[in-house]
Amino acid sequence: MVMALIPFSVVAQERAKEPTHERTLPAESAVTSTGQVTIKGKPVPYKVTAGTQPVWDKDGKVIASLFYTYYERTDVTDKGRRPFVISFNGGPGSASVWMHVAYTGPKVLNIDNEGYPVQPYGVKDNPNSILDVADIVYIDPVNTGFSRILEPKTERSVFFGVNADIKYLAEWLDTFVSRTGRWTSPKYLIGESYGTTRVSGLALELQNAHWMYLNGVILVSPTELGIKRDGPVNDALSLPYFTAAAWYHKALPADLQQKDLDAVLPEAEKFTIEEMIPALSHGGFLEEARKKQIAAKIARYSGLSESVVLEHNLAVPTASFWKELLRDKGFTVGRLDSRYKGIDRKLAGDAPDYNSELTSWLHSFTPAINYYLRDVLKYKTDVMYNMFGPVRPWDNTDDKTGENLRQAMAQNPYLNVMIQSGYYDGATTYFDAKYSMWQLDPSGRFKDRLRFEGYRSGHMMYLRAEDLVTSNEHIRDFIKKSTPAPGQPAKY
Repeated sequence: MVMALIPFSVVAQERAKEPTHERTLPAESAVTSTGQVTIKGKPVPYKVTAGTQPVWDKDGKVIASLFYTYYERTDVTDKGRRPFVISFNGGPGSASVWMHVAYTGPKVLNIDNEGYPVQPYGVKDNPNSILDVADIVYIDPVNTGFSRILEPKTERSVFFGVNADIKYLAEWLDTFVSRTGRWTSPKYLIGESYGTTRVSGLALELQNAHWMYLNGVILVSPTELGIKRDGPVNDALSLPYFTAAAWYHKALPADLQQKDLDAVLPEAEKFTIEEMIPALSHGGFLEEARKKQIAAKIARYSGLSESVVLEHNLAVPTASFWKELLRDKGFTVGRLDSRYKGIDRKLAGDAPDYNSELTSWLHSFTPAINYYLRDVLKYKTDVMYNMFGPVRPWDNTDDKTGENLRQAMAQNPYLNVMIQSGYYDGATTYFDAKYSMWQLDPSGRFKDRLRFEGYRSGHMMYLRAEDLVTSNEHIRDFIKKSTPAPGQPAKY
């Protein structure tokens, strides 16, 4: 396949004109280019800036530099009313590459329709980008992408923890919004995976510490957001995901397999809530006859044998599921996207040897982002682009990000939240995401401001061509519906 690239015109360069031949990143740099992409049949001209902006300590000393890529539509006259999307990925320790060149940006990977790598590596135009309705900045936190600590004496705890991450990124965003003149724009945060923890915390931190109020937060494949679900609830919430993965691999009983996925999943969800959680709550004191009944239903909805379910006392770990589902066929299934199959050294064992989906993704993403930033956008540096960077140890204590998001919503009547999940994601499962949404609003007062969308793909649902279209359209619709009409007040 020959990929057509829109020619870029480099119109301004500062401090990134030539390779530095040093593996250090400048605290301040920018390379600006122009381009055009056709979205929904209409041309969208834009300016893109690839650059760095410092992180300062409390005394005003530069301690780190964050790399960003900022897209602005250039034929918009009223910048103050133009929505502005701030995009983070997760890990923690993951760069912003994933959503940047595979989801919302004007360029996407050269992959097949199901998300598998093809050659030649690279990028092509994204006709589904949200750039028609919003400007976007993709940000790499410290030690991800090109971003680095510059002051070696700085304690790692300043950056690497749930709340430390939120605090320094909020301060960085305050400066970025000021520099780019986006204070009056409707603002949105989007995060994927651990990025959902990040943006949920940022929603309240930006609001309370920087007086920056948002219109929306988009949670793509969300984490648990610090919302407790220990014990039977935690053990049971994976079952509907098991159902989805087994349905995809045609491992369910014939009567379920012949139904559409949309008809099967509600059955599994109902059983999980109404029967499985109560049964698990009885632990070892569950009556033997009832235990066998529950085991039979879990086997029915998971594609596993009753004996395997009973061996795990009705609570099959996800790692065991990935190993067991296709064991008789000689394959494992992927963690982040169970459509992907892997081959282990031996059939025996309790977990796969490797994540089959992640190796596939790195295969296509790594050459594409290096080519795009260095050769197309002309950002010249000898710093290695960290797909996953060193951010350990990471302090996970005092994670109240779900409650932080609830508080931000309560205090800001404009703030809306949308969750996007792939049914075949076994790391941050779609039903766990639904549970988070339910617990995020225990009063039930925010139902009209909370939205869930599911897709027939995995952790990065946008890698599947069909879901790339629908998931971007859902974001586009979310932005339009949560941008208030002129003069519409923020009040209850």
